[in-house]
Amino acid sequence: MLMAALITGIGLGSMYGLIALGFQITYSVSSKVNFAQGSMVMLGAVLGFVFCQQYGMPVILGYPLAILCCGVMGVLVEFFLVRPFAVRNSEAWLMATVAGGILLDNAVLFTFGNEPRTLPSVLVEDSWNILGSGVYPQQILIPIAAIGVALGLHALFRHTRQGRALLAVVQNQTAAKLMGINTTVMVTGSFAISSMLAGCAGLLIAPLFSVHSDMGTLFGLKAFAVAILGGMTSAYSVMLAGFIYGMVEAAVTTYLGSSYTFIVVFALVIAVLTIKPSGLFGRAAIKKV
Repeated sequence: MLMAALITGIGLGSMYGLIALGFQITYSVSSKVNFAQGSMVMLGAVLGFVFCQQYGMPVILGYPLAILCCGVMGVLVEFFLVRPFAVRNSEAWLMATVAGGILLDNAVLFTFGNEPRTLPSVLVEDSWNILGSGVYPQQILIPIAAIGVALGLHALFRHTRQGRALLAVVQNQTAAKLMGINTTVMVTGSFAISSMLAGCAGLLIAPLFSVHSDMGTLFGLKAFAVAILGGMTSAYSVMLAGFIYGMVEAAVTTYLGSSYTFIVVFALVIAVLTIKPSGLFGRAAIKKV
């Protein structure tokens, strides 16, 4: 039971961390977050099903296309739901992104239907026996893919011109603008990357769960909790918080039952934030007076 909980927790935690990484990126660049992030998880899974199962595309083509579509949707969210309010220093983008997620969920409900679907994968057909626990290869793939994506983003930010420009915006948006960096494009790009990460997470988790229009709501909520726990300070802290959250959730579900999962896990989240408001790995902001 312990081994099964550990493997399940690592898989779920890496998925939460991947979605939370999107929150961290947009917050670092623009001090805004996309509360439709959970809907992007759903959109990635649904589009993966449509492209591969209904249109017969190979996975190697259908999955990247689904992730790209999520990126386009992230651009639309920033352009229509965030930017009009941000330029007026209004906080209405909070409700606008929530409303956008609800609209997207219902649009998928009316077009895709409310019947849960299964996204087939050869990685969930047969389980592996690891120390007496049955584990699907898909559960092993999720943390590997999540870590790979995180390392890829690190390389992008450190070794490409566009990535270094994005880091400059993170450090000081005003100074970056004075140096000729188009900060508007950087902010839009951060929302695109965020949505693509969520879509990737949806495709990874879809073979283990059913695909339906409201599957992303709970994942988005948990990922936001992970982002807050990580402190929103760095990608590493958010991913580590995701692993911790996932393993705690799996352990509670295994030993106490699923009825107690939300009660115990979110009570622990509240307790941690009460003791350390800046998150497990975050630093309190220092304001000069």
